[in-house]
Formats: sequence, C-alpha cells, structure tokens
Amino acid sequence: MAKQAQQSMQQPSQLEMQPVLKLLNSGKLAEAESAAKKLIVRYPNTFILHHVLAIAQDGLSKFSDAAESYKKARAIQPSTPDLQFNLGIALTNIGKLDEAVSSYHKAIALQPQFFEAYGNLGTVLQKQGRLEEAVSSYRKALSINEDPRGHFNLGTALRDEGKLDEAITHFKHAIAMLPNYADAHNYLGECLRDQGNMEEAIKSYLDTLKLNPSHAGANYNMGEFLYLAKRFDEAVTYFEQSQLDDWQERSLYCLYKAERFDDFKTKLDEIVRTHKKHNAPFLATLSTHYATNFGVEDPYNFCKNGFDYVYQNSIKELAEPNSELLTELLKNVSNADIQERKQGMLYNGTQSAGNLFKRPEPAFRKLGELVKQEFINYKNRFAGASCELIKSFPHELEFTSSWYVKMRRGGYVDGHIHEVGWISGAVYLVLPKDKKDPTEGCFEYGLHGDNYPQKHNNFPVGIATPSVGDIVLFPSSLFHRTIPFNSNEERICIAFDLKPEGDIFIRSNY
Repeated sequence: MAKQAQQSMQQPSQLEMQPVLKLLNSGKLAEAESAAKKLIVRYPNTFILHHVLAIAQDGLSKFSDAAESYKKARAIQPSTPDLQFNLGIALTNIGKLDEAVSSYHKAIALQPQFFEAYGNLGTVLQKQGRLEEAVSSYRKALSINEDPRGHFNLGTALRDEGKLDEAITHFKHAIAMLPNYADAHNYLGECLRDQGNMEEAIKSYLDTLKLNPSHAGANYNMGEFLYLAKRFDEAVTYFEQSQLDDWQERSLYCLYKAERFDDFKTKLDEIVRTHKKHNAPFLATLSTHYATNFGVEDPYNFCKNGFDYVYQNSIKELAEPNSELLTELLKNVSNADIQERKQGMLYNGTQSAGNLFKRPEPAFRKLGELVKQEFINYKNRFAGASCELIKSFPHELEFTSSWYVKMRRGGYVDGHIHEVGWISGAVYLVLPKDKKDPTEGCFEYGLHGDNYPQKHNNFPVGIATPSVGDIVLFPSSLFHRTIPFNSNEERICIAFDLKPEGDIFIRSNY
C-alpha cells in the first residue's frame, strides 16, 4: 500500500513530458491523447497530463471525454482560471449549460478581469433565454476589454430583447473596430430589416457579401428580400448559394411563384425521393398546394390533412375572472420597453420585435411555460398519428420566436405560413366584441394564401373562433390569416412558433 501511495505522488520527468507536449503543440491531437493516457496510468495525479489530455480531446471534438478530463485536472488543481474556462466550453458543447455557467463563474471568481469568461458566460445565458443576465455579462466583458466580438455578442442579445436601436449601435461599434467583420454587417442588416429600413438592410447584406461571397446568412437574406420583391429567378441564385436552413424550400417557392411548374415538380420529386423524413413544413405547404392545384396525390407526408391537427383550448389562468396573469400581460404589452417590428402583411396594427418569452418580465415567462404545457397536451392528443408532424415532434420545447400583435379597427393579417416553424399558435388576450359578422377578428386557416398561383378556387378553409384566454395551435404548414374587424376596439394576441432544428428567428403574424 505504501509503495502504491508513493507511486501516485510521483510526477513525470521533463524528458517524459516533452514528447506529449510536442505532439499537442504540433496539432497531432490523436497521438497526444494516446500518449497522455499512457502516462496517466503511471502518474494519475499529474495535473498537466489531465489538462493536456482534455485539450487534445477538445480539439478532436470528444467533448464529453474532454469535460471529464478537465474535471480530473480541476480536482488536482482547482484554482486555475483557464482550466475552469476550458471546462465551461466543453460543458457548453455537450449541452450541460447550468454546469457551464457555474464553471465560468468560478473562472471569474479566480480572475475577476477575465473578460473572455464574462463573454462566454453571456453566450450560455443567452442560450438559456436569460437575456437580462446575458446583457449584463456582455456589458461587464466590454467594460474590462472593448473588442468587436463583445459588441457583436451584446448586439445579438439586445436584438433578442427587441431593443433594435441599441443592438444596431453595438453592431456598428463592432464594424468600426473591425471593418471586415462579416457577421456584424449581416446582423446589422437584419436589425435594419426588422425596422423596415430595407434600403440600408440590403446595403449591409451586400457589404457582407463583398467581404465573404459565400456568407450563408447574407446570401439567404438577399434571397429572402428578392423573393418578397417577386424577383424569383434572382432569389433562387442566392438561396442555392446559401445552402442554409430551408434554402431548398425557398428555391422551390420561387419556382412555383414564377409558375415554372415543370422545374418545380422535378425538384420536388427529387427531394421527396432523397429525404428519408418528410419533416419540412414549408415544403409540405408547397407540395399540398401543388397537389390541390393539379388534382394529384400529395407525396409529402409532413401533415397531409392539416385541418385535422388544429387544436383549441382555454388556458385556465387567463380565462378565469379578474385574471392576474392577463392583467399583467396586458400591462407588459403596453408598458414594457419593447420596440416594434415592421411587418408587411400586417394592416392597422403593430408587432413586437425580439422574443417575448425570453424577456425578464415574469408574466411573459409564465405564459411561455403554460404554452409549453399546451404543446405537450397537443402531442398527447394526436399521439399515434402516422404523419411526420407527430412522429418527429421536437423533443425540446423551445420557441423560434414569440411576439405580440396589436390590431385596431380594420386590422387584419394577410394569408401566410410560418416557413421555419413546426407548430405555430397564438394566445388571445383581447378580442373585439361589437361584431356585425360573427367571423370578424377570427382566425382563418386553409390551403391557399400568399398569392400562390391557382388553377381553380376549390381550396378549403376553416375558422377558429377564439375567446379571451384561448390558445390555438396548428401545423406551421397551414396558411392562416386574421379576418378584418370593423368595431372601434383592440385585438391583442401573443403568437409564437415551436422551434424545430436550428436557431432561426423569423417572425410572422396572426
């Protein structure tokens, strides 16, 4: 036993360490990992060996292994800020965000001016939707060391909060410090777009593409602008260059709107043939419209019978008399520091920017949790359905975005879909009462909208008539609109999309 204890206290000699360090420093990570493991068998309590092993595993994208190696190194030498920092990165990469936050806090406690740790902490907090804390962490990082990345990070969090003017200021700061910062140019353009300043937004996208012609986001954003401008052939080029997110569906959309039906059908058939899962709602919209238009079978099984999957329920906490939650939500909608987002499909109304359910107000957070429960109820209601909508229902209930829509007399939203949603929905807070027609202010859904080309008018529609406190959920592939109302009242709802794969933030209306 004494001999074993003595061996565990031994440290490798410099001669033994040199080959391991040389392999690591020369980028031969697999060899460095193997060499470090062999030495650890002989010297299990050597901090540097566990740290070297962790760094090699990190570089090999073995993040779970790296996290365990960092933890073993920390057990030997817990007062090393860089180690806590690296562990935070590894934990983030494997989705252990709470542990990552703790690790970054420990790094900061050991080195209070560790601005990179503040920056990474802000990123994790932002991923968790803790925007107020993220903004605070980013600001602290900038107070220690002002750099372009810090301004960029802060700008993204402010944008999520709906504070577009301040976000724009920080993106511009990042660009002033680093003029070739392509991502900052692109995000600046997205904020300008959200404010309705399309001329300046396009300039920012083009500035991005001058710096990086292959920039996926800027190509996608240019494609989106061009297709909204009905310049469909030009848009296809940008979407195909982007290869981002739903670029194939967007390209198909352009072909369909340009009435290039043969090209559309050829590309659609290829996607249906090669994609194992029919899990793209936007593609489902296009496929269903084409099938209805030309009287053929719909080959895409995301949700062929979308009308069967419209769900309406009353949320008790909002529908009860003198609801405190409803009162607080309406107060927040009226008084919170939330900027508006310009929206071309919305008439006689306003829409919020940012993501309401990630804001700090307790009422928005509470509503977000209630909506998540309704998503679970929705999934349980339709359990066993053979369509991909239910079979591939997202496991993690996150929101692509959430926003309020306030309409006044004559308000309505044109027919549209939510291209990047999975399940979309709205909770109704205020509805017009003085109606000459019972459908005024109601929610209409169907298979046609957005001026898709029509060979006939036989496209069915359905109507949901919500009450205050109701939630309506539906497949994001369905077209939907708000029926105009004519009374001198308000209509207020909070709308949202359930997040599929990816981190896309595109908003629409109800």
